[in-house]
Amino acid sequence: MDWRDYIVSDKDVLLGKPTIKGTRLAVSFILERLADGWTEQQLFESYPRLTKEALQAVFAFVNECLRDGMITLTAAKAA
Repeated sequence: MDWRDYIVSDKDVLLGKPTIKGTRLAVSFILERLADGWTEQQLFESYPRLTKEALQAVFAFVNECLRDGMITLTAAKAA
């Protein structure tokens, strides 16, 4: 699967945030819903234009960002 078939960035849509192609659903929005405990089924019911392949592309995109060092953790500051 090539996430580039499903994830795009357009400066005129959500200020260039990565989104699901053909929607205004940001990758970060999808991840927030999942982090809040939403199920895949809840996502699909709430956002009918979201497909199983597009959701898989979200994970592939984030995985590549992590692997390539585009997303990193910073050490917590000592109290």
